[in-house]
Amino acid sequence: MASKIHPTAIVDPEASIGEDVEIGPYCIVGAKVVIKARTRLISHVTIYGRTEIGEDCAIYPFVVLGSPPQDFKYKGGDVSLVIGPRNTLREHTTMHLGTESGRGVTRIGADGYYMVGSHVAHDCIVGDRVVFANNATLGGGVTLGDYVIMGGLAAIHQNCRVGRHAFVGAGSSVTGDVIPYGMVDNDGWLAGLNLVGLKRRGFSRDVIHDLRAAYRMIYATEGKFTERVEDAARLFGEREEVREVIAFIQTPAARPLCTPQMR
Repeated sequence: MASKIHPTAIVDPEASIGEDVEIGPYCIVGAKVVIKARTRLISHVTIYGRTEIGEDCAIYPFVVLGSPPQDFKYKGGDVSLVIGPRNTLREHTTMHLGTESGRGVTRIGADGYYMVGSHVAHDCIVGDRVVFANNATLGGGVTLGDYVIMGGLAAIHQNCRVGRHAFVGAGSSVTGDVIPYGMVDNDGWLAGLNLVGLKRRGFSRDVIHDLRAAYRMIYATEGKFTERVEDAARLFGEREEVREVIAFIQTPAARPLCTPQMR
């Protein structure tokens, strides 16, 4: 089917618009924009820069995509924003282009839900099936794994990593890397595993048991941290999910690990 473009929308003739795309009232679409099939721009959406939007996305009023990054080093290079299919971007969500000094691209996975006021900064890599509650924010260069849930007003410091299936509590300020399956409390401390999320997503009792046992060992107070990690790898290394946590911890990174609060 042909695309439906409201007469008040401004769409550059060089933009690439897929089949059955709907562009509502007062939207602005720039020359380097690619919008794939069946995506809907409901109204008052602005899309700049070299921005690609996948199939079947729903983009609500006052969303702004592909703006220049908020990075003083950015000098207008050939950078991009790539958004995967089936994402929902609610009102006032913003996602910025990458930078020439960073990854050069900001990349958004598939099937995410971004609530009102969500922000993804330059050079972030965001996985599939994530959920951002209202005003959740990523600083530049963050890597966010699949199935991560960000609570309302939560913020991740630039260049941090957040592993798959993690939960970041509302209002938290996270300045370190969050292990896969981890849960961050409202004060930004690691507070155990995302047990509710794991159960909802069908992880078996055996998997959850081994993850909990490995977590307790890694974050115990006795001995050296590196030795505890090695012990967990030795005792629970046959479990794929535990190996994922160990590999995350042992990967060199720009930020320290998010840890439990010392009491």
